[in-house]
Amino acid sequence: MSNSNRPTNLQELRQSGWVTKSVKQELRDNFLTALAAAESLFPGIVGYENTVIPEINIALIAGHDMLFLGEKGQGKSRLMRTLARFLDEAIPYIAHPDSPLHDDPYHPITRVCKDFVANTPAAEVPIGWWRREDRYVERLAPGTKFADIIGEIDPAKLAGGTSMSAEEALHFGLIPRMHRGIFAMNELPELDELVQVGMFNILEERDVQIRGFPVKFDIDVLILFSANPATYNRSGKVIPQLKDRIGSVIHTHYPEDRDLGIEIMEQETGIDLGAPYPVIVPRFMKEIIEELSVAARKSKYIDHQSGVSARFSIANYGTMIASARQRGARLGEQPAVPRISDLGHLYSSSLGKLELDLMGSHQMSERQILDSLVADAIRTVFEEYVDKHGMEDITEIFSKGVKIEVGDMLPSSQYVDRLKRVPPAWEKAFEVNASSDPAVRASCVEFVLAGLYATEKISRSQSRGSIRYEL
Repeated sequence: MSNSNRPTNLQELRQSGWVTKSVKQELRDNFLTALAAAESLFPGIVGYENTVIPEINIALIAGHDMLFLGEKGQGKSRLMRTLARFLDEAIPYIAHPDSPLHDDPYHPITRVCKDFVANTPAAEVPIGWWRREDRYVERLAPGTKFADIIGEIDPAKLAGGTSMSAEEALHFGLIPRMHRGIFAMNELPELDELVQVGMFNILEERDVQIRGFPVKFDIDVLILFSANPATYNRSGKVIPQLKDRIGSVIHTHYPEDRDLGIEIMEQETGIDLGAPYPVIVPRFMKEIIEELSVAARKSKYIDHQSGVSARFSIANYGTMIASARQRGARLGEQPAVPRISDLGHLYSSSLGKLELDLMGSHQMSERQILDSLVADAIRTVFEEYVDKHGMEDITEIFSKGVKIEVGDMLPSSQYVDRLKRVPPAWEKAFEVNASSDPAVRASCVEFVLAGLYATEKISRSQSRGSIRYEL
């Protein structure tokens, strides 16, 4: 139904044949239509096709309220927001200026709308249209009060003479105001216990009690929650009655392999690698960035209960590209190609995203832990790419006293000059990314040098933005 053809009053709405549905029925019907049409159900969601999404599908069809349970950076909030796409484009409501909710024209639940419809000709009952994008709202649990999401008695209305026992004396919170919509609560375990009590009554009875005044009407809302397993499963954080009333628990997870992680990283970074200062990112550099997150999730120095968000990879990938692009702009290199030395700038995008395990860190600083994780990531990727025996000739070079200095602001052309003495050996290094481009070859050189250092074949020292490799 186009905007111009939408009914503007109750009489026209009845004549149009519009049928009222609960929000869960509306979601289920639209979802099943999309499923039958083989549409993309959750665009932009990667890596959950065979795990998380089937569970969401079942919960939608079953009409369940849902809890998304997973560590930080696993797309819980995005999944919740995506569900709004299965709402109708717009739904009608009674456009009464004193109504606190978007009342169903056929089944109003507020006293003001019930009386208005009962005492007004249908042609004079105005109809407004509530858009899909306005029917979803979410709230972060920390600091949320009962009045914020349930409601409170409005002292201004009492002062104006309204009786405390009247529905009109109440100021409704977010959940009642989302009647016929979707309400999402992030970080459920951080929600005050009093508010949790109010919420489980809504989940079970679909009514609210404010200061002992029961509002006996049927609130039609889909309620979604998100939580971290470490806090959700901790005794006393979420009251048992609330847990019992949540229809489905959807378990999220980190990418199950590195390729999926890279796909997510590239999608979410959204960086244009083209002109005016183009950047080409070798595959091994993408793998190192994603492997850094994998290494952090396995590290004994990192708090596993907190997790390592996908935002860790996304931010680091952006930093690496920015460092390469800066070099390209300053030195006139086109295209710019990220190198290992660009990873020296990851402190800014990494520190603060890692929560240390105080028992396992053994007084190591965040920078030291990050350096260790970067070395682990380089070693893992290097050993996948490079035949160890093929690197023996390069390692032998350093036994003759050769020292090679590299850095993020060193022109790529200088790498060629510095390796002129040993070209046959270095040709093996360029097999990791076959190219004659000086910038790509410079990136290969740094990858091999860093890999040899990570596998303890050579040593390394750093000073003022430059890195020196020697035996």
